Amino acid sequence: PHCYVGKDVVLGDGVVLYHNVSVFDETTIGMGTGVWSGTVIRERSVIGMGCIFHINVSIGADGFGYRPAEDGRGLVKIPQIGNVVIGNGVEIGANSCVDRGKFSSTIVGDGCKIDNLVQIGHNSILGRFCIMAGNSGLAGSVTLGDGVIIGGSASIKDHTTIGSGAIVGAGSGVTGDIEAGKTMLGYPAVEAREALKQWAILKRLVRDSG
Repeated sequence: PHCYVGKDVVLGDGVVLYHNVSVFDETTIGMGTGVWSGTVIRERSVIGMGCIFHINVSIGADGFGYRPAEDGRGLVKIPQIGNVVIGNGVEIGANSCVDRGKFSSTIVGDGCKIDNLVQIGHNSILGRFCIMAGNSGLAGSVTLGDGVIIGGSASIKDHTTIGSGAIVGAGSGVTGDIEAGKTMLGYPAVEAREALKQWAILKRLVRDSG
């Protein structure tokens, strides 16, 4: 009950829309995908097969784009006319958001697993089988390689590239590119071994000063 399916939407075999789901015009959803209550999928989204979207997921809302007004008074909204493309076997947790691209696509690759309360900003690109834990977020135009793991509450700066297999620890703040396979911790994030050394030095300084 209370679902909305817009013009020229294509639903594959076995798609399940639970109550109060909205699917806007020209969206395509692949076979076997399940969309739980309260989820909104905006126009021209492309969703793969076998996905699971949990309660109140937002797919394809406007990206966060503004510029100063020419008269210097306030901000002017930049139109967001791209879309979202989601691969096969993607699971997105409750109350998470994937924003549409400014002109092109925000892309979530096959097999990615997104926890609750995650933000994926406009024009971001996730490779295959990435994991993002709860309360983590990607600013606009972030690129993740395959198999990247983002810990809970970690934040990734805009226009940053994180190589395949890299790990970002919980609560970390990434301000620059990360090479493939690296493990990063802290704020700002540095290599894990370096972060642990820094923390050990700080503990000794506190102990010695007391």
